[in-house]
Amino acid sequence: MKPISVDDLAGRLGRWSAGRGSLYLLLAARLRELIDEGLLPSGTVLPPDRALAAGLAVGRTTVIAAYDLLRQEGRLTRRRGSGTWVSPGGGAAAAREETANPMFVNLLEPPDGVLQFACAGPLEAPRRLVEAHRRALDLVGGADLGYHPSGHPALRAALAARYRELGVPTTAGEILVTTGAQQALALLTRALVRPGDEVLVEAPTYPGALDLFREVGAVVRADDDLAGALARRRPALVYAMPAFRNPTGTSLSPLARARLARSAGDVPLVFDEALAELDLTGAPAAPPTPGAITVGSLSKVVWGGLRVGWVRADAALVARLARFKAVHDLGSAVLDQVAAVELLADFAAVRAERVEALRRQHDHLCARLRAELPEWEFTPAEGGQTLWVRLPGADAASYAQVALRHGVAVLPGGSLDPTGRSADRLRLPFTAEPPVIGAAVAALATAWRVFAAESTRRPLVPSLSV
Repeated sequence: MKPISVDDLAGRLGRWSAGRGSLYLLLAARLRELIDEGLLPSGTVLPPDRALAAGLAVGRTTVIAAYDLLRQEGRLTRRRGSGTWVSPGGGAAAAREETANPMFVNLLEPPDGVLQFACAGPLEAPRRLVEAHRRALDLVGGADLGYHPSGHPALRAALAARYRELGVPTTAGEILVTTGAQQALALLTRALVRPGDEVLVEAPTYPGALDLFREVGAVVRADDDLAGALARRRPALVYAMPAFRNPTGTSLSPLARARLARSAGDVPLVFDEALAELDLTGAPAAPPTPGAITVGSLSKVVWGGLRVGWVRADAALVARLARFKAVHDLGSAVLDQVAAVELLADFAAVRAERVEALRRQHDHLCARLRAELPEWEFTPAEGGQTLWVRLPGADAASYAQVALRHGVAVLPGGSLDPTGRSADRLRLPFTAEPPVIGAAVAALATAWRVFAAESTRRPLVPSLSV
Protein backbone atom coordinates (compact mmCIF):
# COMPACT_ATOMS: atom_id res chain seq x y z
CA MET A 1 0.00 0.00 0.00
CA LYS A 2 1.25 3.46 -0.92
CA PRO A 3 0.70 6.43 1.42
CA ILE A 4 -0.24 9.89 0.15
CA SER A 5 1.18 12.94 1.90
CA VAL A 6 -0.96 15.67 3.43
CA ASP A 7 0.31 18.23 0.91
CA ASP A 8 -0.39 15.98 -2.08
CA LEU A 9 -3.87 15.11 -0.86
CA ALA A 10 -4.66 18.77 -0.11
CA GLY A 11 -3.62 19.62 -3.66
CA ARG A 12 -5.89 16.95 -5.11
CA LEU A 13 -8.77 18.11 -2.93
CA GLY A 14 -8.58 21.57 -4.52
CA ARG A 15 -11.35 23.99 -3.52
CA TRP A 16 -13.21 21.30 -1.61
CA SER A 17 -14.49 23.63 1.14
CA ALA A 18 -15.86 26.39 -1.10
CA GLY A 19 -19.35 24.89 -1.33
CA ARG A 20 -22.28 25.00 1.07
CA GLY A 21 -22.96 22.59 3.88
CA SER A 22 -21.09 20.98 6.73
CA LEU A 23 -17.35 20.76 6.24
CA TYR A 24 -17.26 17.02 6.86
CA LEU A 25 -19.84 16.44 4.10
CA LEU A 26 -17.91 18.66 1.68
CA LEU A 27 -14.67 16.84 2.51
CA ALA A 28 -16.31 13.42 2.15
CA ALA A 29 -17.87 14.43 -1.19
CA ARG A 30 -14.52 15.48 -2.67
CA LEU A 31 -12.73 12.37 -1.34
CA ARG A 32 -15.53 10.26 -2.84
CA GLU A 33 -14.95 11.88 -6.25
CA LEU A 34 -11.20 11.25 -6.07
CA ILE A 35 -11.77 7.60 -5.16
CA ASP A 36 -14.47 6.98 -7.77
CA GLU A 37 -12.45 8.67 -10.54
CA GLY A 38 -9.38 6.57 -9.77
CA LEU A 39 -7.28 9.46 -8.50
CA LEU A 40 -7.02 7.72 -5.12
CA PRO A 41 -6.58 4.06 -6.11
CA SER A 42 -7.31 1.01 -4.00
CA GLY A 43 -4.75 0.60 -1.25
CA THR A 44 -3.84 4.30 -0.98
CA VAL A 45 -3.07 5.06 2.67
CA LEU A 46 -4.64 8.35 3.70
CA PRO A 47 -3.03 10.71 6.25
CA PRO A 48 -3.90 10.24 9.94
CA ASP A 49 -6.85 12.24 11.26
CA ARG A 50 -4.78 14.80 13.12
CA ALA A 51 -2.25 15.31 10.34
CA LEU A 52 -4.92 15.91 7.68
CA ALA A 53 -6.93 18.14 10.03
CA ALA A 54 -3.85 20.29 10.62
CA GLY A 55 -3.08 20.43 6.90
CA LEU A 56 -6.64 21.47 6.02
CA ALA A 57 -6.98 23.79 9.02
CA VAL A 58 -10.11 22.05 10.29
CA GLY A 59 -11.00 20.25 13.46
CA ARG A 60 -10.05 16.60 13.84
CA THR A 61 -13.73 15.71 14.17
CA THR A 62 -14.32 16.98 10.62
CA VAL A 63 -11.81 14.50 9.21
CA ILE A 64 -13.01 11.65 11.43
CA ALA A 65 -16.62 12.22 10.35
CA ALA A 66 -15.67 12.33 6.65
CA TYR A 67 -13.54 9.19 6.93
CA ASP A 68 -16.26 7.36 8.84
CA LEU A 69 -18.92 8.28 6.29
CA LEU A 70 -16.77 6.86 3.47
CA ARG A 71 -16.02 3.79 5.60
CA GLN A 72 -19.76 3.16 5.94
CA GLU A 73 -20.05 3.43 2.13
CA GLY A 74 -17.32 0.82 1.70
CA ARG A 75 -14.88 3.22 0.05
CA LEU A 76 -12.46 3.36 2.98
CA THR A 77 -11.12 0.82 5.46
CA ARG A 78 -10.13 2.06 8.94
CA ARG A 79 -8.32 0.01 11.50
CA ARG A 80 -7.04 1.29 14.83
CA GLY A 81 -3.28 1.10 14.90
CA SER A 82 -3.05 0.57 11.13
CA GLY A 83 -4.60 3.72 9.71
CA THR A 84 -7.05 4.52 6.92
CA TRP A 85 -6.83 3.40 3.30
CA VAL A 86 -8.93 3.12 0.16
CA SER A 87 -10.75 -0.20 0.23
CA PRO A 88 -10.19 -2.92 -2.41
CA GLY A 89 -12.67 -2.08 -5.13
CA GLY A 90 -13.24 1.32 -3.56
CA GLY A 91 -11.12 3.03 -6.19
CA ALA A 92 -9.59 2.27 -9.56
CA ALA A 93 -6.74 -0.22 -9.63
CA ALA A 94 -4.17 2.43 -10.58
CA ALA A 95 -4.18 6.18 -10.26
CA ARG A 96 -4.15 8.32 -13.37
CA GLU A 97 -1.38 10.88 -13.53
CA GLU A 98 -2.95 14.25 -12.78
CA THR A 99 -1.49 17.43 -11.40
CA ALA A 100 -2.14 18.27 -7.76
CA ASN A 101 -0.46 21.65 -8.15
CA PRO A 102 -2.78 24.23 -6.52
CA MET A 103 -2.15 26.69 -9.36
CA PHE A 104 -3.51 24.30 -11.99
CA VAL A 105 -6.23 22.88 -9.74
CA ASN A 106 -7.66 26.37 -9.22
CA LEU A 107 -7.71 26.94 -12.98
CA LEU A 108 -9.53 23.63 -13.50
CA GLU A 109 -12.19 24.35 -10.88
CA PRO A 110 -15.27 26.14 -12.26
CA PRO A 111 -15.95 29.73 -11.11
CA ASP A 112 -17.90 29.69 -7.87
CA GLY A 113 -17.59 33.16 -6.40
CA VAL A 114 -14.09 32.52 -5.06
CA LEU A 115 -11.63 35.38 -5.68
CA GLN A 116 -8.87 33.90 -7.82
CA PHE A 117 -5.52 34.80 -6.20
CA ALA A 118 -3.81 31.47 -6.89
CA CYS A 119 -3.05 32.32 -10.54
CA ALA A 120 -1.40 35.40 -11.98
CA GLY A 121 -2.06 37.01 -15.32
CA PRO A 122 -3.96 39.84 -17.02
CA LEU A 123 -7.63 39.46 -16.22
CA GLU A 124 -9.13 41.28 -19.19
CA ALA A 125 -8.48 41.29 -22.93
CA PRO A 126 -7.29 44.79 -23.87
CA ARG A 127 -8.96 46.83 -26.60
CA ARG A 128 -5.83 46.57 -28.77
CA LEU A 129 -6.11 42.78 -28.85
CA VAL A 130 -9.80 42.81 -29.74
CA GLU A 131 -9.13 45.17 -32.65
CA ALA A 132 -6.11 43.15 -33.80
CA HIS A 133 -8.22 39.99 -33.87
CA ARG A 134 -10.88 41.70 -36.00
CA ARG A 135 -8.27 42.79 -38.55
CA ALA A 136 -6.69 39.31 -38.48
CA LEU A 137 -9.92 37.89 -39.94
CA ASP A 138 -9.37 40.03 -43.03
CA LEU A 139 -5.69 39.17 -43.30
CA VAL A 140 -6.05 35.38 -43.06
CA GLY A 141 -7.25 33.74 -46.23
CA GLY A 142 -6.18 32.73 -49.69
CA ALA A 143 -4.31 29.53 -50.41
CA ASP A 144 -3.25 28.83 -46.83
CA LEU A 145 -4.16 25.52 -45.18
CA GLY A 146 -3.70 27.15 -41.77
CA TYR A 147 -1.40 24.49 -40.31
CA HIS A 148 1.99 25.93 -39.32
CA PRO A 149 3.69 23.64 -36.77
CA SER A 150 6.73 25.93 -36.53
CA GLY A 151 4.57 29.05 -36.41
CA HIS A 152 3.08 31.43 -38.93
CA PRO A 153 5.91 32.80 -41.11
CA ALA A 154 4.91 36.43 -40.44
CA LEU A 155 5.08 35.96 -36.66
CA ARG A 156 8.38 34.06 -36.78
CA ALA A 157 9.83 36.92 -38.82
CA ALA A 158 8.43 39.55 -36.43
CA LEU A 159 9.85 37.77 -33.37
CA ALA A 160 13.24 37.36 -35.03
CA ALA A 161 13.24 41.09 -35.79
CA ARG A 162 12.39 41.81 -32.16
CA TYR A 163 15.44 39.82 -31.00
CA ARG A 164 17.65 41.65 -33.48
CA GLU A 165 16.37 44.96 -32.06
CA LEU A 166 17.46 43.73 -28.60
CA GLY A 167 20.95 43.03 -29.93
CA VAL A 168 20.80 39.27 -30.55
CA PRO A 169 21.17 38.21 -34.22
CA THR A 170 18.24 35.90 -34.93
CA THR A 171 16.63 34.37 -38.01
CA ALA A 172 13.07 33.15 -38.42
CA GLY A 173 14.45 29.60 -38.50
CA GLU A 174 15.59 30.05 -34.88
CA ILE A 175 12.05 30.80 -33.69
CA LEU A 176 9.35 28.24 -32.83
CA VAL A 177 5.90 29.64 -32.09
CA THR A 178 4.07 27.75 -29.33
CA THR A 179 0.69 27.82 -27.60
CA GLY A 180 1.94 29.92 -24.71
CA ALA A 181 5.17 29.62 -22.73
CA GLN A 182 3.82 26.52 -20.96
CA GLN A 183 3.84 24.54 -24.21
CA ALA A 184 7.31 25.87 -24.99
CA LEU A 185 8.58 24.48 -21.67
CA ALA A 186 6.72 21.20 -22.24
CA LEU A 187 8.32 20.70 -25.65
CA LEU A 188 11.80 21.52 -24.34
CA THR A 189 11.32 19.12 -21.43
CA ARG A 190 10.28 16.33 -23.78
CA ALA A 191 13.25 16.97 -26.09
CA LEU A 192 15.97 17.40 -23.48
CA VAL A 193 15.02 15.47 -20.32
CA ARG A 194 14.69 11.72 -19.73
CA PRO A 195 13.43 9.77 -16.69
CA GLY A 196 16.04 9.92 -13.94
CA ASP A 197 17.81 12.96 -15.41
CA GLU A 198 18.68 15.79 -13.10
CA VAL A 199 17.22 19.25 -13.68
CA LEU A 200 18.72 22.23 -11.86
CA VAL A 201 16.39 25.09 -10.86
CA GLU A 202 16.20 28.12 -8.61
CA ALA A 203 14.15 28.00 -5.42
CA PRO A 204 11.43 29.12 -5.37
CA THR A 205 10.44 29.05 -9.02
CA TYR A 206 7.52 28.74 -11.45
CA PRO A 207 5.40 25.76 -10.35
CA GLY A 208 4.29 24.93 -13.90
CA ALA A 209 7.88 24.12 -14.82
CA LEU A 210 8.35 21.92 -11.76
CA ASP A 211 5.26 19.89 -12.72
CA LEU A 212 6.63 19.34 -16.22
CA PHE A 213 10.00 18.11 -14.96
CA ARG A 214 8.39 15.75 -12.47
CA GLU A 215 5.95 14.47 -15.09
CA VAL A 216 8.83 13.04 -17.15
CA GLY A 217 10.43 11.48 -14.05
CA ALA A 218 13.28 13.97 -13.69
CA VAL A 219 15.10 14.56 -10.40
CA VAL A 220 14.68 18.24 -9.55
CA ARG A 221 17.57 19.89 -7.71
CA ALA A 222 17.39 23.48 -6.46
CA ASP A 223 20.27 25.80 -5.62
CA ASP A 224 20.53 29.49 -4.75
CA ASP A 225 23.73 29.70 -6.83
CA LEU A 226 23.11 27.91 -10.11
CA ALA A 227 26.52 28.83 -11.54
CA GLY A 228 28.26 27.45 -8.45
CA ALA A 229 26.17 24.28 -8.55
CA LEU A 230 27.26 23.65 -12.13
CA ALA A 231 30.84 23.33 -10.90
CA ARG A 232 29.75 20.33 -8.81
CA ARG A 233 27.20 18.58 -11.04
CA ARG A 234 26.24 18.18 -14.70
CA PRO A 235 22.45 18.15 -15.00
CA ALA A 236 20.50 17.44 -18.18
CA LEU A 237 18.93 20.90 -18.07
CA VAL A 238 19.18 24.19 -16.16
CA TYR A 239 15.98 26.22 -15.83
CA ALA A 240 15.98 29.82 -14.61
CA MET A 241 13.88 32.98 -14.74
CA PRO A 242 16.52 35.71 -15.03
CA ALA A 243 14.05 38.62 -15.10
CA PHE A 244 11.45 39.19 -12.35
CA ARG A 245 11.34 35.59 -11.27
CA ASN A 246 7.99 34.05 -10.45
CA PRO A 247 7.21 34.35 -7.51
CA THR A 248 9.82 36.69 -5.95
CA GLY A 249 9.89 39.45 -8.59
CA THR A 250 13.71 39.56 -8.37
CA SER A 251 16.22 39.45 -11.25
CA LEU A 252 19.72 38.27 -12.05
CA SER A 253 22.20 41.00 -12.94
CA PRO A 254 23.67 40.98 -16.48
CA LEU A 255 26.95 39.82 -14.92
CA ALA A 256 25.22 36.91 -13.12
CA ARG A 257 23.43 35.88 -16.33
CA ALA A 258 26.67 35.83 -18.28
CA ARG A 259 28.41 33.84 -15.52
CA LEU A 260 25.61 31.28 -15.51
CA ALA A 261 25.78 30.92 -19.30
CA ARG A 262 29.55 30.34 -19.11
CA SER A 263 29.17 27.81 -16.28
CA ALA A 264 26.50 25.87 -18.20
CA GLY A 265 28.84 25.19 -21.11
CA ASP A 266 27.19 22.47 -23.20
CA VAL A 267 24.40 21.87 -20.64
CA PRO A 268 21.12 23.25 -22.08
CA LEU A 269 20.30 26.49 -20.25
CA VAL A 270 16.64 27.54 -20.52
CA PHE A 271 15.91 31.16 -19.65
CA ASP A 272 12.17 31.67 -19.10
CA GLU A 273 11.61 35.32 -19.97
CA ALA A 274 7.81 35.34 -19.92
CA LEU A 275 7.94 38.21 -17.39
CA ALA A 276 11.00 40.02 -18.79
CA GLU A 277 9.00 42.94 -20.18
CA LEU A 278 7.25 43.71 -16.88
CA ASP A 279 9.78 46.06 -15.25
CA LEU A 280 7.71 48.23 -12.92
CA THR A 281 10.14 51.14 -13.39
CA GLY A 282 9.38 51.13 -17.11
CA ALA A 283 12.99 50.40 -18.04
CA PRO A 284 13.47 48.44 -21.28
CA ALA A 285 13.99 44.69 -21.10
CA ALA A 286 17.56 43.48 -20.75
CA PRO A 287 19.07 41.94 -23.90
CA PRO A 288 18.69 38.14 -24.08
CA THR A 289 21.76 36.19 -22.99
CA PRO A 290 23.73 34.64 -25.86
CA GLY A 291 23.97 30.87 -25.55
CA ALA A 292 20.74 30.47 -23.60
CA ILE A 293 17.56 28.89 -24.97
CA THR A 294 14.95 31.61 -24.53
CA VAL A 295 11.26 31.11 -23.79
CA GLY A 296 8.95 34.09 -24.27
CA SER A 297 5.25 34.88 -24.24
CA LEU A 298 2.67 37.58 -24.93
CA SER A 299 0.26 36.16 -22.34
CA LYS A 300 1.64 38.24 -19.47
CA VAL A 301 2.04 41.48 -21.42
CA VAL A 302 -1.26 41.35 -23.33
CA TRP A 303 -3.73 38.78 -21.93
CA GLY A 304 -3.64 35.24 -20.58
CA GLY A 305 -6.11 34.09 -23.24
CA LEU A 306 -3.71 35.10 -26.02
CA ARG A 307 -1.90 31.78 -26.14
CA VAL A 308 1.15 32.94 -28.08
CA GLY A 309 4.56 31.90 -26.81
CA TRP A 310 7.84 30.98 -28.44
CA VAL A 311 11.25 29.39 -28.16
CA ARG A 312 14.40 31.02 -29.48
CA ALA A 313 17.12 28.39 -29.99
CA ASP A 314 19.46 27.10 -32.65
CA ALA A 315 17.73 26.04 -35.86
CA ALA A 316 18.38 22.32 -35.34
CA LEU A 317 16.65 22.29 -31.94
CA VAL A 318 13.79 24.41 -33.28
CA ALA A 319 13.24 21.92 -36.11
CA ARG A 320 13.20 19.04 -33.61
CA LEU A 321 10.71 20.81 -31.35
CA ALA A 322 8.50 21.57 -34.35
CA ARG A 323 8.25 17.86 -35.12
CA PHE A 324 7.07 17.20 -31.56
CA LYS A 325 4.57 20.05 -31.78
CA ALA A 326 3.19 18.86 -35.12
CA VAL A 327 2.20 15.55 -33.53
CA HIS A 328 0.33 17.30 -30.72
CA ASP A 329 -1.57 20.13 -32.41
CA LEU A 330 -0.38 20.70 -36.02
CA GLY A 331 0.35 24.31 -35.04
CA SER A 332 -0.97 27.09 -32.84
CA ALA A 333 -4.07 29.15 -33.69
CA VAL A 334 -3.38 31.26 -36.79
CA LEU A 335 -5.72 34.14 -35.88
CA ASP A 336 -3.87 34.62 -32.59
CA GLN A 337 -0.55 34.61 -34.42
CA VAL A 338 -1.61 37.15 -37.03
CA ALA A 339 -3.01 39.40 -34.27
CA ALA A 340 0.30 39.02 -32.43
CA VAL A 341 2.19 40.36 -35.46
CA GLU A 342 0.19 43.58 -35.26
CA LEU A 343 0.71 43.88 -31.50
CA LEU A 344 4.46 43.45 -31.91
CA ALA A 345 4.50 46.28 -34.45
CA ASP A 346 3.32 48.64 -31.67
CA PHE A 347 4.85 46.73 -28.78
CA ALA A 348 6.27 49.73 -26.89
CA ALA A 349 2.77 51.16 -26.40
CA VAL A 350 1.28 47.74 -25.54
CA ARG A 351 3.95 47.16 -22.92
CA ALA A 352 3.66 50.67 -21.44
CA GLU A 353 -0.07 50.24 -20.86
CA ARG A 354 0.42 46.93 -19.10
CA VAL A 355 3.28 48.15 -16.89
CA GLU A 356 1.34 51.25 -15.86
CA ALA A 357 -1.60 49.11 -14.73
CA LEU A 358 0.65 46.66 -12.89
CA ARG A 359 2.49 49.45 -11.06
CA ARG A 360 -0.80 50.92 -9.84
CA GLN A 361 -2.10 47.51 -8.74
CA HIS A 362 1.23 46.58 -7.09
CA ASP A 363 1.26 49.76 -5.01
CA HIS A 364 -2.37 49.22 -3.97
CA LEU A 365 -1.72 45.65 -2.87
CA CYS A 366 1.34 46.71 -0.85
CA ALA A 367 -0.65 49.50 0.83
CA ARG A 368 -3.58 47.25 1.75
CA LEU A 369 -1.30 44.54 3.14
CA ARG A 370 0.58 47.06 5.29
CA ALA A 371 -2.72 48.46 6.60
CA GLU A 372 -4.65 45.23 7.24
CA LEU A 373 -1.94 42.59 7.71
CA PRO A 374 1.05 44.47 9.16
CA GLU A 375 2.58 41.28 10.58
CA TRP A 376 2.98 39.79 7.10
CA GLU A 377 6.44 40.38 5.66
CA PHE A 378 7.27 41.17 2.04
CA THR A 379 9.58 43.19 -0.19
CA PRO A 380 7.99 45.24 -2.98
CA ALA A 381 8.56 43.59 -6.34
CA GLU A 382 11.00 45.00 -8.89
CA GLY A 383 8.80 43.70 -11.68
CA GLY A 384 6.65 40.78 -12.73
CA GLN A 385 3.18 40.38 -11.29
CA THR A 386 3.43 38.76 -7.84
CA LEU A 387 4.50 39.50 -4.27
CA TRP A 388 6.31 36.85 -2.22
CA VAL A 389 4.86 37.15 1.28
CA ARG A 390 6.02 35.55 4.53
CA LEU A 391 3.49 34.55 7.19
CA PRO A 392 5.50 34.66 10.45
CA GLY A 393 5.34 31.37 12.29
CA ALA A 394 2.54 29.95 10.15
CA ASP A 395 2.08 27.10 7.71
CA ALA A 396 0.90 28.77 4.51
CA ALA A 397 -0.77 25.63 3.12
CA SER A 398 -2.98 25.34 6.20
CA TYR A 399 -3.76 29.04 6.10
CA ALA A 400 -4.70 28.75 2.41
CA GLN A 401 -7.44 26.30 3.41
CA VAL A 402 -8.91 28.88 5.81
CA ALA A 403 -8.60 31.63 3.18
CA LEU A 404 -10.52 29.45 0.73
CA ARG A 405 -13.37 29.14 3.20
CA HIS A 406 -13.42 32.95 3.31
CA GLY A 407 -13.72 33.21 -0.46
CA VAL A 408 -10.12 33.67 -1.65
CA ALA A 409 -7.94 31.07 -3.40
CA VAL A 410 -4.22 31.69 -2.75
CA LEU A 411 -1.08 29.77 -3.71
CA PRO A 412 1.04 28.50 -0.77
CA GLY A 413 4.80 28.57 -1.19
CA GLY A 414 5.38 24.84 -0.84
CA SER A 415 4.21 24.21 -4.41
CA LEU A 416 6.88 26.59 -5.78
CA ASP A 417 9.90 25.42 -3.79
CA PRO A 418 11.39 21.94 -4.20
CA THR A 419 13.66 22.53 -1.17
CA GLY A 420 10.72 22.75 1.23
CA ARG A 421 11.98 26.05 2.65
CA SER A 422 8.94 28.12 1.66
CA ALA A 423 6.24 26.53 3.79
CA ASP A 424 5.59 29.91 5.46
CA ARG A 425 5.18 31.80 2.17
CA LEU A 426 2.30 32.88 -0.06
CA ARG A 427 2.39 34.11 -3.65
CA LEU A 428 -0.01 37.02 -4.09
CA PRO A 429 -0.65 38.47 -7.57
CA PHE A 430 -1.29 42.15 -8.25
CA THR A 431 -3.05 41.51 -11.55
CA ALA A 432 -6.57 42.51 -10.49
CA GLU A 433 -8.03 46.00 -10.31
CA PRO A 434 -7.73 47.84 -6.93
CA PRO A 435 -11.33 47.17 -5.79
CA VAL A 436 -10.84 43.42 -6.27
CA ILE A 437 -7.46 43.54 -4.55
CA GLY A 438 -9.01 45.46 -1.65
CA ALA A 439 -11.80 42.89 -1.26
CA ALA A 440 -9.32 40.03 -1.41
CA VAL A 441 -7.01 41.52 1.23
CA ALA A 442 -9.98 42.21 3.53
CA ALA A 443 -11.02 38.57 3.23
CA LEU A 444 -7.42 37.40 3.76
CA ALA A 445 -7.22 39.52 6.91
CA THR A 446 -10.42 38.00 8.28
CA ALA A 447 -9.13 34.51 7.46
CA TRP A 448 -5.81 35.31 9.17
CA ARG A 449 -7.55 36.28 12.40
CA VAL A 450 -9.60 33.06 12.32
CA PHE A 451 -6.51 31.02 11.50
CA ALA A 452 -4.49 32.60 14.31
CA ALA A 453 -7.27 31.90 16.81
CA GLU A 454 -7.62 28.29 15.68
CA SER A 455 -3.85 27.78 15.74
CA THR A 456 -3.76 28.32 19.48
CA ARG A 457 -6.06 25.29 19.84
CA ARG A 458 -4.41 23.09 17.20
CA PRO A 459 -1.97 20.38 18.37
CA LEU A 460 1.64 21.00 17.37
CA VAL A 461 2.54 17.34 16.78
CA PRO A 462 0.19 15.23 14.63
CA SER A 463 -1.07 12.05 16.24
CA LEU A 464 -0.20 8.71 14.66
CA SER A 465 -3.60 7.30 15.53
CA VAL A 466 -6.33 6.78 12.96
